[in-house]
Amino acid sequence: MSASISRRTSHEQSVAQSEALRGATVGAAKYGLVTLLLGVVGTFTSPIYRGLTVQFKVFLQMSGMTLGGWIEADRRLRSYEFWRLRETRRENDERVWREWERMIGEEKKGE
Repeated sequence: MSASISRRTSHEQSVAQSEALRGATVGAAKYGLVTLLLGVVGTFTSPIYRGLTVQFKVFLQMSGMTLGGWIEADRRLRSYEFWRLRETRRENDERVWREWERMIGEEKKGE
């Protein structure tokens, strides 16, 4: 296990989980609509698709929704991790900047 993963707090983990869940939900809905439209088009235009069993058509629909949920959850989680890394760096830079200001203020008082 990576050291950066083990240092996360439970709050950060729950925020990341909720972001991934939102992504999975949106992705499943988005790709579900696309596969539904493809299914409708296939029903009206393809005799091969019309010949498929209902179970296989449901499998195709669910596969599209699963793929969409997986892709969107991964994208959202990566974007959250990038945002979190940027925020952590910004907080560290602010901390260093405040430390420098404190040291400069002490030097001026000493003169």
